[in-house]
Amino acid sequence: MNPDEDKKNYWEKPEGSQEQPTPEVETPDNPEEQAPEGDLSRDTDNAQPDNTDTPVTWTAQEYVHIDKSPMWFVIFIFVVLALIAIDLLFLKSYTFSALVIVMAVAVIIYTRRPPRALTYALSIHQGLYVGEKLYHLDEFKSFGLIKDGEHHSIMLIPRKRFSLGVSVYFPEEAGEQIVDILGKRLPMEDLKLDVIDVVVRKLRL
Repeated sequence: MNPDEDKKNYWEKPEGSQEQPTPEVETPDNPEEQAPEGDLSRDTDNAQPDNTDTPVTWTAQEYVHIDKSPMWFVIFIFVVLALIAIDLLFLKSYTFSALVIVMAVAVIIYTRRPPRALTYALSIHQGLYVGEKLYHLDEFKSFGLIKDGEHHSIMLIPRKRFSLGVSVYFPEEAGEQIVDILGKRLPMEDLKLDVIDVVVRKLRL
């Protein structure tokens, strides 16, 4: 047998045989269906952003200003004069009388001064800005919310025993984001107005 003929017959298709068509692979219309099982790309796209990484800013008054009636000033002056009279008649300590007068003048000036509108900014990394003053969150051990009528404020409790806490007012719509940011760094406590705060508010100071 001629080797050339064998080679020719090897590459030629036998008679009567038909070429099998190549099956077509259907491509899904939605490309997301091609993602293999366990692919987290879609879960990453649908993940909600962490709002605690975004600083929150707001504007509020430094304290709640309460208008005082003329009767309030009459009673206040009467109390001041009564304290001075008690000092002059019984205690006879001019230092006490001078202290009462200085405190009375300071209270009058304070009550006549309108509160300033301050800009606040809270960041989980930097801390709390009150105007241009920065309070680092590491200086505080906890925080709490205080509701005084229609006003909402947040109190930062200092780590040092004799340090003063920081209290700021905020609008209700910003409360959730503020609590989320502080909750990442500090534990939250249940705070209420103490006796001094209640007396101050009753006296409308």
